[in-house]
Amino acid sequence: PNNAILAEEKHMPLYNEIEEKYDVEYYAGGATQNSMRVTQWILGEPLSCSYMGCVGRDKHSKTLEEKARDSGVNVKYEYNDKYPTGTCAVVVTKNGTCRSLVANLAAANHFSKSHLQIPENKEIINKAKYFYISGFFLTVSPESILEVGRHASENNKVFSMNLSAPFLCEFFSEPMMKAFPYIDILFGNETVIAFLGLLLQEAAKFSEVQKLGTSDVREIALRAAELPKENENRSRIVIVTQGADNVVVAKDGKVQEFPATKLPDEKLIDTNGAGDAFVGGFLAQLVQEKPLEECIKCAIWAATQVIQQPGCTFPEGVRYEG
Repeated sequence: PNNAILAEEKHMPLYNEIEEKYDVEYYAGGATQNSMRVTQWILGEPLSCSYMGCVGRDKHSKTLEEKARDSGVNVKYEYNDKYPTGTCAVVVTKNGTCRSLVANLAAANHFSKSHLQIPENKEIINKAKYFYISGFFLTVSPESILEVGRHASENNKVFSMNLSAPFLCEFFSEPMMKAFPYIDILFGNETVIAFLGLLLQEAAKFSEVQKLGTSDVREIALRAAELPKENENRSRIVIVTQGADNVVVAKDGKVQEFPATKLPDEKLIDTNGAGDAFVGGFLAQLVQEKPLEECIKCAIWAATQVIQQPGCTFPEGVRYEG
C-alpha cells in the first residue's frame, strides 16, 4: 500500500478487474507529463513546456496527446508499433491519503535515445534551458538521461530529477549514481530518501563512527547535496516532501524547512499526483528565475490544489498569485 511498483504478469488481471468492479476515472498522466501539465497550467503561456516519451499507436495515445495538448504542452512522442501505450492503475484508499500505483509501462519502456537525435527534437533540446526527468526513466533509457544530463552540464543549463520510487534506489542504483553528477536539483519524498540514505551508506562504506543515520531526512538530504557534480557553477539542491509535514531543502551545507499546507480531511480528495504537482509548481517559478523560497511556495500551493481534485487535475478558475 502507498507505494509504486512495476506490473508483473500476476498484476495484469488487475486492470480489467478495476474497470469491471469500480467506477474508474481516466486521466492523461505519467509522472513527468503530469509535472509539465502543472507547470504549463501555472505559466499560462501555451507551448512553454515540451515533453518526450514513447507511446503505442492506439486509442490511448490519441487520448493522451489530446489531453496533453489541451493543457498547452508541446508533446513530441516516439511511436512504437509493437507495444501498446503504457497504463497505470492507481488505487486510492484511506480517504485519499494513500495511493498505490501499478504501472504497465508497455511502449513507455521502449523510448530510444535516437528519438533525441531527430532534428526537430534536437532543436527543442538545444533551445531549452531547463530539463526535468523522472527517476522512473532509469528503468527505460538511462543512456538518454546521461545524454541530456551531459548536454545540460556542458551548456550550464539546469538538470533536475526525481527519485520517484524506493525500488529505483534498490534495483537501479548503478544508473542512478551515474546520473547523479549531472543533477542540479533532486526531488524525492521521505520514503524514497530513506532508501537513498541506505544506498549512499553502502556506496561510501561508512564506518560505525561515520555511519549516516538513514532515518534522518535532513542528514540524507545534506549528504546527497554534497555529492560531486560535473557542473560546479551551481550548487545542488535536494528537496524532500513529507506529505503534510515540512518540506526539507538542503543546499550549500544548510537545511531549511518549509511548512506544508494542512487541509481538513473533508477537503482531501486524492494524493495521487501530489508529488508531480509539487515539481510542476517549483519548475514554473524556477524557469522565471524566481528565488528558491518562491519556487517552494508555489510548489506547495500547486500540490495543495491538486490533492483537492481527483487525479492530477486542476481546479477551474484558480490561478497562482505569488
